[in-house]
Amino acid sequence: MRKLLWSVLLLPGLAGAEIYRWTDASGQVHFSEKPAGAGAQQVEVKPQVVERDDATRQREERTAQFYDARRQEKAQADAKSAEAQAKRSQECKKLRGQLADIQRGGRYFVTDKNGERSYIDPKEVDDARNRLSSRISERCS
Repeated sequence: MRKLLWSVLLLPGLAGAEIYRWTDASGQVHFSEKPAGAGAQQVEVKPQVVERDDATRQREERTAQFYDARRQEKAQADAKSAEAQAKRSQECKKLRGQLADIQRGGRYFVTDKNGERSYIDPKEVDDARNRLSSRISERCS
């Protein structure tokens, strides 16, 4: 593809160029952009037209489809990774908020079905704090 691009870019320059051919006294043939002597003949240079056959076009199309599929897969993987990162960030924020609530201190309780408070033992609060801290260090580092 790159060679094709370069040849297309260089064609206008080649079209205007003149090439001369001559034979020297020892019989050796020479080519140059300037005529050298009276025996120099101008040579017409025609650009080579490259036609691709059906098999080549199909191969190029399959290659393009392959790379398009890989780009789509990468984009999907990147989106999935970004979604997982956002989820983890949200979880970390929630865990840090819970830990901050526990570290403020105070008495903690749960309300049962009858609406009565059952106070949580300070040792259980410490255990919860330790569990939150270890979870934060595992998930949010």
